[in-house]
Amino acid sequence: MSQSLEKLNLEEPSRLKELLQGAMRVLNADVTGVKLKVPNVGDFGVTSEKEKFTLAFGIGEITTKAKSDATLREKLNQYLGPQKIKLLDAINKELLEPAIAKLKQQGKKGLVVIVDNLDRIDNRPKAWGRPQQEYLFVDQGEYLTKLNCHVVYTMPLSLKFSNDYGTLTQRFLEDPRVLPMVPVQWSDGSVHEEGMALMQEMVLARAYPDLRPDQRASNITFVFDRKATLEHLCRMSGGHVRDLLRLLNTWIMEEMSLPLTRDTLDTVIRARRNEMTLPISDDEWELLRRVKQTKKVSDDQGYQKLIRSRFVFEYRDLPKAAAKLSR
Repeated sequence: MSQSLEKLNLEEPSRLKELLQGAMRVLNADVTGVKLKVPNVGDFGVTSEKEKFTLAFGIGEITTKAKSDATLREKLNQYLGPQKIKLLDAINKELLEPAIAKLKQQGKKGLVVIVDNLDRIDNRPKAWGRPQQEYLFVDQGEYLTKLNCHVVYTMPLSLKFSNDYGTLTQRFLEDPRVLPMVPVQWSDGSVHEEGMALMQEMVLARAYPDLRPDQRASNITFVFDRKATLEHLCRMSGGHVRDLLRLLNTWIMEEMSLPLTRDTLDTVIRARRNEMTLPISDDEWELLRRVKQTKKVSDDQGYQKLIRSRFVFEYRDLPKAAAKLSR
């Protein structure tokens, strides 16, 4: 946020600077007998050219030092954890509220902060046994709502199946909204034309970023041997964007020439299928058969085993909202 708002030329955030200087002192402390080589606290947040203090640069210094050292991260947590209220108040008073006031002077409505990738945090237990995801969104959830601006967090879908989900919904003003897969077929097995068109457009936009959509469509056979091959790629992805791009990337590396052919794609899909099915246990096969029959996943164990492993995808806005086997 501080980096994005630098161009607004806000006043120097003295309280935030003081808190982060304290964090830098933690980094300057001895760790297992080794003195860390970090900038002097007096130079914290000041570039090598000795320009004025920038909050983003100071935060970058701290992040760089703590990113790969779990011991340092724990020390920073011990320092900043008890000061969460003070830290949030400083962020609101010295960063967000002045920024919003200036943005409104420019005719804008305000500020939206998107905190992405929190859906990817693992669920390993904390030292006292509490799972990481529940600790962040349930136990610490009230602090996530204290920023005085519009905030969007991405949340692990597994929390929808958690026993603490009811408590989680009380922490936030709105219930979580599920971002489902892009539908590529209807529940009766017929092609979902709109979803398939969007998935194909996503691929073609990467091949022809400077062309209009209608121009891209007329150049499909330069990249793929035929249109049906691209459609097969999109269908086998199950509407999962990352899986589609992973298949496409592997396909390109295998083929190493254009146009990309259906035979090579089938080889890539078989290899991916074998990789995915190898670790599936008998119990998990039984869960998959149950999902095929009921079209839903209803418990935390089922989610962890199936959805987190991307054996099952969730779709919305179909005639009947359903969890479907992706392959």
